[in-house]
Amino acid sequence: MKFAKGVVKSRFVILIAAIALCVPALFGMLNTRINYDMLTYLPKDMDTVKGQDILMEDFGKGAFSFVVVEGMDNRAVSELADKIRVVDHVETVLWYDSFMDVDVPMEMLPDRVYDLFNKGDCTMLAVFFDSSTSADVTMQAIKDIRSVCNKDCFVSGMSALVTDLKALCEKEEPVYVGIAVALAALSMMIFLDGWLVPFVFLASIGMAILYNLGSNYFLGEMSYITKALSAVLQLAVTMDYSIFLWDAYNEKLEKMDDHKEAMAYAIKDTLTSVVGSSITTIAGFIALCFMSFTLGADLGIVMAKGVLLGVIGCVTILPSLILVLDKPLLKTRHKAILPKPVKLSGAIVKIFPILLAVFVAVAIPAYYGYSNTQKEVYYDMGACLPQDIEVVKADKKLSETFNVASTHMLLTDSKLPEEETRKMLEEMQGIEGVEKVIGMETEIGALVPESIIPDKVRDMLESDNWKLVIINSAYPVASDAVNAQIDEINTVLKKYDNKGMLIGEAPCMKDMIETTGHDFEVVNIVSIAAIFVIIMIVEKSISLPFILISVIELAIFINLGLPHYLGQTLPFIAPICISTIQLGATVDYAILMTTRYKSERKSGADKKEAVRTALMTSIGSIIVSGMGLFAATFGVAVYSNIDIISSMCMLMARGAIISMVCVIFILPALLLLCDGLVIHTTLGMSKKGEVES
Repeated sequence: MKFAKGVVKSRFVILIAAIALCVPALFGMLNTRINYDMLTYLPKDMDTVKGQDILMEDFGKGAFSFVVVEGMDNRAVSELADKIRVVDHVETVLWYDSFMDVDVPMEMLPDRVYDLFNKGDCTMLAVFFDSSTSADVTMQAIKDIRSVCNKDCFVSGMSALVTDLKALCEKEEPVYVGIAVALAALSMMIFLDGWLVPFVFLASIGMAILYNLGSNYFLGEMSYITKALSAVLQLAVTMDYSIFLWDAYNEKLEKMDDHKEAMAYAIKDTLTSVVGSSITTIAGFIALCFMSFTLGADLGIVMAKGVLLGVIGCVTILPSLILVLDKPLLKTRHKAILPKPVKLSGAIVKIFPILLAVFVAVAIPAYYGYSNTQKEVYYDMGACLPQDIEVVKADKKLSETFNVASTHMLLTDSKLPEEETRKMLEEMQGIEGVEKVIGMETEIGALVPESIIPDKVRDMLESDNWKLVIINSAYPVASDAVNAQIDEINTVLKKYDNKGMLIGEAPCMKDMIETTGHDFEVVNIVSIAAIFVIIMIVEKSISLPFILISVIELAIFINLGLPHYLGQTLPFIAPICISTIQLGATVDYAILMTTRYKSERKSGADKKEAVRTALMTSIGSIIVSGMGLFAATFGVAVYSNIDIISSMCMLMARGAIISMVCVIFILPALLLLCDGLVIHTTLGMSKKGEVES
């Protein structure tokens, strides 16, 4: 109570400090680097990751792209190659003129060497950068290369993808926030009892969001997925806390004339309920930190921090704003639109055996769909972008013209004898789907004798410790075919060179597939276990955690099972994150109803009356909360052209509605069925429960 009275007394100081803190928070937000490369979140001890470091340290190469030129003669292509070579952070451009004078007719070359650079009227150049795939300077170099090319030039590769992804995100993100705010405000105006209240809530939550985004500066960087989702998610999941405070304040005003005293008691009551509610949400986000694919930790830490800041803002900034704007808030009150659900509550209790049958009937197909959705996800980041974007068109051109859908880099021990190396590369050339193997002992050796290969070319493909080989594949990244091909290449590699490494986008994606498959199981177990323990402590019961979690897990199974039945394929990260976020964010609905049910049973009500009262008093809050989460995410899902963002927001929006429906209809039926079990396994209920049951 001392804290609550202090907040009321210091309301003007709190508001001044809150507004002042927005300045450094804005600075931190604008200066937090955003990472657009998913591959950087792989565990650092993997060969694919260590190999990328070796490529940078020994060869001075990080990123790699193919540039396809259409309808240009050799002289013009050579001039273009020279222009690309002087672009900052371009380390090497590998083309015909790297070995021979451009005046020597290319048609005089052996077919396999000619085909390395040419197909029809198209020419291909390999461009290496001295910076990493998603470095800011690499993305700028991609822009510079595009600026010196004409419309018939196509720049492909992972760096081009992250460059286009960044541009699209920066264009869409302000619109995301605008849509989320507008629809959340509309939802609150409809379901709350005041026209001005939603804007006061949004002001308070907006400051907390700004503090969260600003404090990410100290994390060094965050992923573009975290940046795109964090504001929307924080708005959605912390809106409940503001509603709790507003309801508590209005309840106290009915008993007290002094508004300041009423607010102090409201803060005290809200702090207790909000802390309990927020712990499950924070636990859900913290569970993401147990992923070995560290994008989970990136999103989990930022969102857990956001929920905590939301709680702090709810009991400090929001009450201060309400007291300062007390008169206009009271003048703009209107009658609540949602009626008391007396008849609905009675009907649900009456037909609970039918609802139990529905629970059993839906659970089996929902789980079947959920299990299959996990197997049907996609990992190709290019698939999440619009088909008319530059890099997608470039990758399509490269695949259609040169039959190159992905490129691997092979690092072999420089001490491996040339004859052994040649045999190894010949075996690799024979693997199905391998289009070209480009190294000192293969295509380049066929072009000119090794003795007269220019030093700059030799330096490009050899270091003191390693030799570099480029392998072009006809199979797209993250496909079953390319993953099988990678296994075959690695088998050949290890036969000749146990120290060798296969790196590149496709091998990294294969590692990602194996890593995240394990992560999904870990995150699910951790989140369920953590929330189970929290509910057990909060409700002082052994049985209630099973009941509550089973209801929300059914909602998750339905939500993530629908894509299988609808023929939809989700980005790989969506099921992992959504199962945890939906559990943590919506189990509060179940806790709210169950807490009231317990209270009624302890007061002497029979089980049907206790459930009916719990339903009648909880439905309004559950609907407001569920519709708030739906409103904040649905608009973003419809608007976004980035499938990862769109899919995750659609799953969150749909999950909020499904969880809301399951808690309102299924949870009461389970409480009625398990009433005797709950009474005997919950502290403080057994004596009264035995008499009344």
